[in-house]
Parts: sequence; structure tokens; C-alpha cells
Amino acid sequence: MIKDIQQKIIALKKKNDVCILAHSYQAHEILEIADFTGDSYKLSADAAKVTNKNILFCGVHFMAETAKMLSPEKRVYLANSGAGCPMAEQMEPEMIRKIRDAEPDRKVVAYINTTAALKTVCDVCVTSASAVKIVSAMPDKKLLFIPDCNLGSFVQKACPDKDIMLLNGGCPVHASVTEEEAKAAKAMHPDALLLVHPECRPAVAALADYVGSTSGITKFAKSSDAKEFIIGTEISIAEHLQYECPEKRFYILSKKIICPNMKLTTLMDVYNSLSSIEKDDGEAFEIHMSEDLISKARLCIDEMLRLGG
Repeated sequence: MIKDIQQKIIALKKKNDVCILAHSYQAHEILEIADFTGDSYKLSADAAKVTNKNILFCGVHFMAETAKMLSPEKRVYLANSGAGCPMAEQMEPEMIRKIRDAEPDRKVVAYINTTAALKTVCDVCVTSASAVKIVSAMPDKKLLFIPDCNLGSFVQKACPDKDIMLLNGGCPVHASVTEEEAKAAKAMHPDALLLVHPECRPAVAALADYVGSTSGITKFAKSSDAKEFIIGTEISIAEHLQYECPEKRFYILSKKIICPNMKLTTLMDVYNSLSSIEKDDGEAFEIHMSEDLISKARLCIDEMLRLGG
């Protein structure tokens, strides 16, 4: 049944000139029919390079927004309209404007996991993979890092020469893991290396053998000579690594690291979206953004690229 749906999806995307992007946290059967897989910004950059007139994003809303910003001439769709991101949506632009007004010499660094509206009041954007590099390259000393205080703390430690203000925000899924859980996982698998995403609490990251982005964790696990790993990010990554490296063993850090928004998208959502694009009946969830919003939100992404992100 799954294979039948996948074949129909492949036929539909070719017929309707659609490029399918699937974030690494998506289910394996969705990754199998995607044209590109990986982290959110990488996918948007990949989409900007293809000639397809339609983009279908299997991820969450802010990711589809970013794809639209980088490919404004293309029609961008989100496979499941209900897939949002609590971290991306937890801060309002007005809140950041007030801080900027109070401290005009403090530049605002926005994690890519933010809405387009929030990006309009920020100076530079970063990914979890590029955050330290970008912040280090900035000539400014006084910074505000939003929204994830755990990733911000990771950057703070790597850039001690910077005065980095943090706010109480972040990914509730990664932040749910405790130091005690990390110690218990290491005790249960004493021969395994602990690989942790910087969105986890600093106390958890301090116990890790490697701290990095999802793509960084995947690359480290694949290239390492070690045979056992505890994966401290969304549990789907452990599953994908099991398929890709069957000779190695992968364990989840905590069964709490499940992103409900990423799990909303199903293979049938992809099929139904593609079917609706074909009919152009409005049922497929298209991302609409004004030229003004795109222009203002892109400034911080362009600055990231200028600084080498």
C-alpha cells in the first residue's frame, strides 16, 4: 500500500512540476519520495536552485516561509497546514523592537527557526550549524540572540568575547530532556557516544561527546569509528541512521524528543497536496507573502550569507 502511494506521488510530482522537500524529522516513507532532504535552511537553498515552478515542503510553517523568501517566483506549499513550530512562534516582533529601542547598539541575531515577521526586526540569521561561525564573524560585541536560549548559551560559551543577551525561549521538545535522563542513557549504554543538539539544556550538552546540528549529528555518526551512539535530537534521526548504518547501533536519548508538529505530515498529506495542486482548487496549502514582507525578512538571511553562513 505504501509503495503504491509513493509511486502515485512520484508520478504526480513529475506531471505537475513539483519539487518535494522533506525535513530530516519526517517519516522515512516521506524521505524516500523527496527530491531533497536535510535541515530547514539547506532545503530552502536547494529549492532555490531547481527549475520546478512548484515547491512542496514537508516540514513546518516557518520552513515553507523561508523557501518562499528564497524562491518568491515559485509557488510554495506546505504539506500539512497545521504544522507549526512553538519555538518559531513564541516571540512577537514588537517585543524585540522594544529591546532594540532600549539598546540600539545591541544587534539582533535570529535563529532560522523564527517566523518571517520576526526576521524583519533582526539583523542577521543563523542556523544551528552556522551560529558560532556567524556570531564570531560579526564585528559587533553586544548581541541579542533569539529565540532559543539553549542554542544561545552554546554560542555564548563558544564566543566569550561577545556580550550576548538571551531571552527565555526555545524548543520545548529538546528542552524537555533532563540531565538525569542523559546520565541514565549513558549508564544504560556505556559504550555509546552521546550526540546532542544544542537546543537541549546546557547541562545535557555538557555530558555529550558531540554537540551539533541535526546534519552535524548525522555526519558525525556516519563517519565515526564508534559502533554505538545515543542520539540527542528528534527520535526519527535515530531511525534514519539505523537504516543508513545497519552495522552500527543507535539509541534515543529520551522518548520525549518527539516533535508533534513534524509528525503531523503523512504520506497521504503529500499525495492529497499534489492532487490539489493538479486541480488548482485551493485545497493545497499555499504560502502567500507580500513583496514587502519578503524583502524585509530576507535582509537578515542575506547578511548571514555575507558573513559566510
